[in-house]
Amino acid sequence: MSVQPLPKTPAFRLDGRRALVTGAGRGIGFAAAAALAEAGAHVTLCARTANEIEEGSAALRAKNFSSDTLALDVTDVAAFRAAIDRREAYDIFLNNAGTNKPNPFTDVPVEDFDLVMNLNVRAAYFAAQSIARRMIAAGKPGSIINMSSQMGHVGGVNRSLYCASKWAMEGFSKAMAIDLAPKGIRVNTLAPTFIETPMTKPFFENVAFKESVLSKIKLGRLGTVEDLMGAIVFLASDASSLMTGSSLVMDGGWTAD
Repeated sequence: MSVQPLPKTPAFRLDGRRALVTGAGRGIGFAAAAALAEAGAHVTLCARTANEIEEGSAALRAKNFSSDTLALDVTDVAAFRAAIDRREAYDIFLNNAGTNKPNPFTDVPVEDFDLVMNLNVRAAYFAAQSIARRMIAAGKPGSIINMSSQMGHVGGVNRSLYCASKWAMEGFSKAMAIDLAPKGIRVNTLAPTFIETPMTKPFFENVAFKESVLSKIKLGRLGTVEDLMGAIVFLASDASSLMTGSSLVMDGGWTAD
């Protein structure tokens, strides 16, 4: 009687891989850097706030994780591209830098539109392009994770501008995945609900706003950065090796109805 061989679970480990995280000074970005480092990757923290990423990188190294920093503004497309071209190719890219300027649709100023779209769409698009070009030149497969939002799948009150940017990201991520698949480069988005971070905390001091948010989250609580860390490692690792052109929605059930 032959014994069926046991299948082996793909590794979630990232040993020997290089990861770059933008917007890594705090909040989701720093949590992502910590998750990737704990899984074994060498992690570069990237942001324009040099002191924050230096402190973050030092905290990782204090845990015997491998880390360095890249201080620049990702909206400077040429500077970002030049920096990536000077470095060894990365295996993992978490395209996380982003912003939001909530306003009713009729009150959105041109200046806010330009600010949000410049960072959330233009900078994110060309940052991913720079990373992908470097991967291809090095003959490396890889995983690109674009940080989207549940608002890239639905609409929201006072969120027309943010939704525009994240729906754009969802669209270009799918097309990226198609273009890059022959090179072994996977592209997915991570789409969380409202996560309590230093950037979002002031919004939740408005009791009515917080209650309106919680009424939409079926699990009845705000997200934490820890809620996203496992998903980030999954998308970066071989555990998601057949996943590309998809969105991993971590929304507590917001979009279920």
